[in-house]
Amino acid sequence: MVIVHQYILGGVIASLFGFVLLYCLRRYVKQTKGLHVVCEDECIKTSAAGGGFRPEIDGDTDIIIVGAGVAGAALAYTLGKDGRRVHVIERDLTEPDRIVGELLQPGGYLKLVELGLEDCVGDIDAQRVFGYALYKDGKSTKLSYPLEKFDADVSGRSFHNGWFIQRMREKAATLPIVRLEQGTVTSLIEEKGIIEGVQYKTKNGEEMTAYAPLTIVCDGCFSNLRRALCAPKVDIPSCFVGLVLENCQLPYANHGHVILGDPSPILFYPISSTEIRCLVDVPGQKVPSIGNGEMAKYLKTVVAPQIPPQLYNAFIAAIDKGNIRTMPNRSMPANPHPTPGALLLGDAFNMRHPLTGGGMTVALSDIVVLCDLLRPIANLNNASTLCKYLESFYTLRKPVASTINTLAGALYKVFCASPDQAMKEMRQACFDYLSLGGIFSNGPISLLSGLNPRPLSLFLHFFAVAVYGVGRLFFPFPWPNKVWLGARLLSGASGIIFPIIKAEGLRQMFFPATVPAYYRAPPVKC
Repeated sequence: MVIVHQYILGGVIASLFGFVLLYCLRRYVKQTKGLHVVCEDECIKTSAAGGGFRPEIDGDTDIIIVGAGVAGAALAYTLGKDGRRVHVIERDLTEPDRIVGELLQPGGYLKLVELGLEDCVGDIDAQRVFGYALYKDGKSTKLSYPLEKFDADVSGRSFHNGWFIQRMREKAATLPIVRLEQGTVTSLIEEKGIIEGVQYKTKNGEEMTAYAPLTIVCDGCFSNLRRALCAPKVDIPSCFVGLVLENCQLPYANHGHVILGDPSPILFYPISSTEIRCLVDVPGQKVPSIGNGEMAKYLKTVVAPQIPPQLYNAFIAAIDKGNIRTMPNRSMPANPHPTPGALLLGDAFNMRHPLTGGGMTVALSDIVVLCDLLRPIANLNNASTLCKYLESFYTLRKPVASTINTLAGALYKVFCASPDQAMKEMRQACFDYLSLGGIFSNGPISLLSGLNPRPLSLFLHFFAVAVYGVGRLFFPFPWPNKVWLGARLLSGASGIIFPIIKAEGLRQMFFPATVPAYYRAPPVKC
């Protein structure tokens, strides 16, 4: 009977929000459609000394890219295809070894296709991902991506981050007008308020300068250049502790697994045909010491009892093997200082909690938007005019970026355990709401996957969860103590999402068409 009432309540909630959702989201359709990239014939691969990357090219440089991670490599290839002469300066061109950036959501894969880079997930033992399994208190529910309207190859992809980045770099290096160089950028070259290039040290320690009409900084979360181009406000809510599990199978094949553990979530997803990545979230900036054995003890005594039994033995074996890694989880809203001659991109510009695996999707979406804006402009030399025109980038990117950023921050706070009874109810309501299936799971999962980048839809679903939680409290009768708890639940939900929306920018997020930069056309002369 309780389950029946929950479904009836869910139906009422859906009806109340459905009409508003259908009416209000129509204006966002044009903004959130993918920007088509015209693909040229595949370039013939050429090899050169130093790992197959191109040697120095003759002539001037149109664009300098600082960093050759996911964002930098994808941007270099796309700009090179468009005929731009690109100089990429990367601190280390050897294969990266990271414990994050290993899950690409379906929305990100679609952007990869638009950029002509979908073959970069081939030949690296990438695993297809079709959704998530959510666990709480021994119960589980499967949440599949709504992929029915897409081609058969569209799904999430999970892989070794380093293998993926190397494939992207190699693809960019096939273009003769793209130059990849190993070097460390030490500063931006500024003249009368205009960024004219960069100073950097080569692999051999030689001091060099490079000049270009436009410098795009995408040197990652540790960027030492972002302070000149934005107002960085970096928050570190937690750290990930990373392990690799071997010789085991996930309970739900080809799905990411999220355990709503205590004190915070635990993630599992495949990164190859024989390996499963485990990420244990530890709140705060301090983690138990790996060196003195405190971390191993924490993982075995606190975390291990909470994971599915199918993974327990492999989890313990991974701890005993000793290859435990840690990574601070950073969050930073996009707060740019539009600067003539320069632009920020990727994690150097905007970060969100990696719980939802949305970082690469945001970066690739930003590249699609930026390259579409640059494509009509033949000459990039008028820095002031170009800067004013590119202010539209910060608005056009919002539907995808703000949806994924807000969802990541809100879900992390909801999924963490709390001593507050109201937040416990919110956490349980979220699990039960998603377990209802239909629109109740498809809506949030389409937001998480990047397939439905609509901020208003996110806002409505978030408060539908809160209202659903209040409804559960009021059944079968709204006793005064339950009414008070429900009020605290709604207040707590508001306290979670509204600060995130404020940081993202209310106007740009929900009313982008009212921002003057939204309408800017390419300058006639630039």
